[in-house]
Amino acid sequence: MRFIGNIEAKTDSKGRVFLPACFRRILQAGGCDKVMLRKDVYQDCLVIYPEQSWNEQLDLLRSKLDKWNAKHQMLFRQFVADVEELGIDSNGRILLPKRYLAMAAIKQEVRFIGMDDTIEIWAKEKLDKPFMTPDEFGKELEMIMTAGKGGENE
Repeated sequence: MRFIGNIEAKTDSKGRVFLPACFRRILQAGGCDKVMLRKDVYQDCLVIYPEQSWNEQLDLLRSKLDKWNAKHQMLFRQFVADVEELGIDSNGRILLPKRYLAMAAIKQEVRFIGMDDTIEIWAKEKLDKPFMTPDEFGKELEMIMTAGKGGENE
């Protein structure tokens, strides 16, 4: 499953929001009728994981952690404790729990951003400016894409 796009939507008074149709089609084609929701580790946004992507992330994290290391167990516990399983109703909506809306400072207007195998939900007003300036974006992309190919980074 690959999600791309930047789509605006609104939550209703109960916190329900329509998943954008383009994302719903991808989920339905993948046989996905529920998703996992968690706050992003780095940003004030929410992340929707299709069940398969969530399981892959969980497996990857678990493979890097030692069950017998107390700090690793606390990290894993924190990661999974902040997750909510959401069903997609027959109208294509999900219910965003109030505590998650508060974590991401979402009032009513949101923006869904497709992030390859996940979908981010942002408070619309947080995305009035780009994540990076065009110059920063170009320079960073150039550095990453030319690394190891005779570019500056060698």
